[in-house]
Amino acid sequence: MERIAIIYWNKSSGPESVLQYPPEEDSLSKDLLLKIWAKHELSKEEKMVDFIPENSDKRYISIIQKYEGEIYFLVLVYQKTDSIDTIITEYPDILANISKNLIQLINTNKITRAISEAFNTIKNYSKLDKEQNYLNFFKDKIKFTILKILRNGVISKSKLKDILKHDYGFSTINIDLILMSFIRENLIVKRNVPGSVDCYFLINDLTCTRLPPQNVSKFFENIDHPNKNEIVYKYKKALVSFFNNYNCTQDNNLTIILNLLSDKSVLPLVKSLRETYLTVKKTLNTLNNNEGLFNELLDQKFIFESNGMVFLLTDIRFIKFIPSFIIKQLISKYEEREISLNEYLSHVEILLKLLQETKDIRYEIV
Repeated sequence: MERIAIIYWNKSSGPESVLQYPPEEDSLSKDLLLKIWAKHELSKEEKMVDFIPENSDKRYISIIQKYEGEIYFLVLVYQKTDSIDTIITEYPDILANISKNLIQLINTNKITRAISEAFNTIKNYSKLDKEQNYLNFFKDKIKFTILKILRNGVISKSKLKDILKHDYGFSTINIDLILMSFIRENLIVKRNVPGSVDCYFLINDLTCTRLPPQNVSKFFENIDHPNKNEIVYKYKKALVSFFNNYNCTQDNNLTIILNLLSDKSVLPLVKSLRETYLTVKKTLNTLNNNEGLFNELLDQKFIFESNGMVFLLTDIRFIKFIPSFIIKQLISKYEEREISLNEYLSHVEILLKLLQETKDIRYEIV
């Protein structure tokens, strides 16, 4: 996405640009905005229209919104070749909510921050692959905070927004889009229960851990080296030694993983090393010649180096699992009147059904 803009429809003079992000971009032309408006007029039953001008490399998504008797529309600007169909076709209500929230903040001092947050959230929404997306649940402070809150059991959207705002100081302008990322990865479900609307239930928790690489034997298939047997022996010895002493439940293990993954070059390196070994030179190139990071990966036993060849020693994998531990917490929350009986029973029923359906395997390694 290149730009996001809020447009006001002046009944006398037509479309007027109110605010856009990034701010340094030229304003959208009035002629273009009139064409977008005309498409809204032709599709009055649709809140959102998709406009691609002839002989243009741009695509414009516009969401119309009425507020206090006035008409606005939020325009998202993309390259015509950008892949944005997922967010448009699958989650149009989310864009409508973002549009509504932004327009309600137009005359406040929160609008500048809100529009920049909306721009970055929408722009990055579909850019990440599965592992990068899972990593984002830990790296993104508001996502990780929401995940921790959800681990306490069922919560309504209104209460979640209140906790995020008052206890953590987070803006909740994009809460719908953020929660949709949880739904898309099957971490939560949204339901209404008697007496409560827009309730969110954690159905899969997420963690990150270190596992032995799959198909270790293939790492050495194409090695033609006089010391090959010695290299294999040392590698396997290091592998067994590490996992004999590894406790994945220790908090500092997750911290070590996430600290290293904060460098964007580490995950691509891990993915490459899952397939084959690399030379020290190629490894350093992947790490942007960061020798300090290379040495840290060696010291922390993520990689193994011998005779100028680098191997993956401990893989980094994300694990989704059914959070059966929540059932005990739900009892306490109900007894302390933090949740209603209907909320309590609904979450217990959801979790028990999942546990019955997955008697053999209750987790997924990504």
